Amino acid sequence: MIFAVASGKGGTGKTTVTASLAAIWEGPLTLVDLDVEEPNLHLFLNPEITRESAAMLEVPVHNPDTCTLCGECATFCQYKALAIMGKTMLFYPEMCHGCGGCLRICPEGALSPGGRELGRIVDGQTEFGRFVMGRLRVGEAMSPPLMQQVKQLVKEQASHAGMPEVAEGGVEGDVLGDVLIDAPPGVSCPAMHAVMDADAILLVTEPTPFGLYDFRLAVEAFSGLNKPMGAVINRVGIGDQGVDDYCRAAGIPIWAHIPNSILAAKAYSRGEIVARELPELRGLFQELKERMRAAVSASQEVGRA
Repeated sequence: MIFAVASGKGGTGKTTVTASLAAIWEGPLTLVDLDVEEPNLHLFLNPEITRESAAMLEVPVHNPDTCTLCGECATFCQYKALAIMGKTMLFYPEMCHGCGGCLRICPEGALSPGGRELGRIVDGQTEFGRFVMGRLRVGEAMSPPLMQQVKQLVKEQASHAGMPEVAEGGVEGDVLGDVLIDAPPGVSCPAMHAVMDADAILLVTEPTPFGLYDFRLAVEAFSGLNKPMGAVINRVGIGDQGVDDYCRAAGIPIWAHIPNSILAAKAYSRGEIVARELPELRGLFQELKERMRAAVSASQEVGRA
């Protein structure tokens, strides 16, 4: 099973929940940090890094000797990465999405494949299972291509291990054990890309007006994916009942209430896993895991009916 831990806003406790779930999980587990703009799951899991590689995006390289400046590539490019200015071809690599269309449409073959670095992919092992993380290059604007390469790496590792092929575009939980994805916050393209392959989405929020506002946005954005969703309300006791009331009205199950705790905050500040340092919360995360798995099982039963 694949579970995406997401949130409508940053700072709600996504990584705290992901790390704590990893600490109480039973069976094979793959941990994937897709918050590539500011990954921090590794700070809590302390993986042993076995490989780090550059993630490249294919971009065109212009050959002015064969280019006739016909402009077909510039007309084709919807992102305006190519432009003809007088007798000069201009290329803006940071705007290129790497679709490869310009390479195929050029009648003179004046564009050849090149590459630019999106960021780094880190692969390793933790005491809880395999760990894969993406880290976006500073100044890079597009994170989904890097996120896709992180997921592709997980797929390839399963294949190299002699396991069955996984579905195109995602990671397969039955092959890799269960998968926990630490998703980026928000509801924009990176967040949608992170949760699209999940069997269930765990939305972490906080009981404040700000938390409620962004939680509603996340529910509205992810509902179109038709996946089981549940809420984890973190820091219970600091705000009001607005999130609980909204969940009841919208039919969103609340899978866990995590009480506000100064001890939990101190453990987090030291890079410690809350479920391990506070034994009284271990049972809470055990129950959360069972509710997550039950939601996926119920959804699969409905799909087979």
